[in-house]
This record gives sequence, structure tokens and C-alpha cells, in this order.
Amino acid sequence: MSYRPGEILLVPLVFSDGSASKRRPVMVVWDGGDDDVLVAPVTSHPARPPFDVALADWQQAGLRLPSTARVQKLATVEKSTVIRPLGRLTTGDLARVKAAMSQLFGDILAG
Repeated sequence: MSYRPGEILLVPLVFSDGSASKRRPVMVVWDGGDDDVLVAPVTSHPARPPFDVALADWQQAGLRLPSTARVQKLATVEKSTVIRPLGRLTTGDLARVKAAMSQLFGDILAG
């Protein structure tokens, strides 16, 4: 199975402290063709600038609530853990997520 950037998946996402996991929507950032996929968590919490992106077309992406992509919280998940696909970001939302990622990595590389 391969995934494209902007696809929304439901996965068990492990908490950063490793204590537990919870089923969460994520947005595919990159699929390198192996057993893992790089994702950004999607949350119903309001966006906190500068790198959170409020999704304007969250319903079209298969999400149940107004949502935010958290591009500064990237994670790698095994494809075998994907519970199901939920949808895909619209072209406009994906472009805004890519712009935020470009700014984030520009800041990291300039630092």
C-alpha cells in the first residue's frame, strides 16, 4: 500500500512520552515506499501559530470536527497500523500545509 501527501488516515498514534496510544487522524506528509509513512497529527484544537494550519475544508477531508494540521509534530507510523483512510485534503488546504512545512524546515535549516 502506498499513500499520497494530503491523505487523511486514522491510526493509533503513540503519545510523545510513550505511555499510551489513541486513535487519531493524521495527514500523510511523505511515503518513501517502505513499511512506514511520515505523518502530521490532525487535531480538533484551534491552530496555534506559526506552524499549525487550520483546515478550511475539514469536512471534505473526511473529518468530523473543525481541524488543524500540526506540522511541527511529525511522526512516523507503520503502514500496517493504519485503521482506515478517512479522506484527502483539498488542493487549497494541502498548499497551505506545504507552505507551513516549507517555513518550518527553512527555520530549522537556518537555525
